[in-house]
Amino acid sequence: MVEGDTAEGRRGSRKPNGDDGTMTEIAATQVKELRLATGAGIMECKSALAEAQGDINRAVSILRERGIARAARKAERTAAEGLIVSYIHPGGRIGVLLELSCESDFVARNEQFQALAKDLAMHVAAMNPLYLGREEVPEAVLEEERRILRVQTEGSGKPSNVIERIVQGRLEKFFLETCLMDQSFVKDPDRTVEQVVKEAISTIGENIVVRRFSRYQVGETSNTS
Repeated sequence: MVEGDTAEGRRGSRKPNGDDGTMTEIAATQVKELRLATGAGIMECKSALAEAQGDINRAVSILRERGIARAARKAERTAAEGLIVSYIHPGGRIGVLLELSCESDFVARNEQFQALAKDLAMHVAAMNPLYLGREEVPEAVLEEERRILRVQTEGSGKPSNVIERIVQGRLEKFFLETCLMDQSFVKDPDRTVEQVVKEAISTIGENIVVRRFSRYQVGETSNTS
């Protein structure tokens, strides 16, 4: 008999459920479902399902959290390959050029990587970000935003420290609206663009960087970042 080819092996596996020593049975069908949903390996899926006590949705969240952690380590590596993609919105009035970088030419030809690049270009067309990330917003722009926000709140009669907290909160909203990496992803608003890229880093296995983009609209000055 092949090792593991037992009735229990065919049903799935049993994992400790916590400090009380109880066991949660992880069915093979659950592992398969989680792999299809996340692209993670068998052992990673089993571990996540055990931690989530068999809850598929919680297991997906656990794998995302772990994937983002791994992606952070990969983000330190140099991304010198990649591709430039274009997107023309139906009607031909909006167009985008976007450069997405990776570590190898092999990954640049990967279908998942190319699909990500096209999705990001479509996002730029739809959401019209002004900057790639918040670190690229000029200090002069930030100071002007702060000045305007203070003027808007100073008539409220609130203490200065409260006004400053309000200004910072509204400045955060400014970042979320104008910076590509902070924006909610147009195809999945529950995730930011940065989270989408980090998850791609985790599943593809290489560092991925949105290098720059240009958005063009008929009759308007191009937006380049």
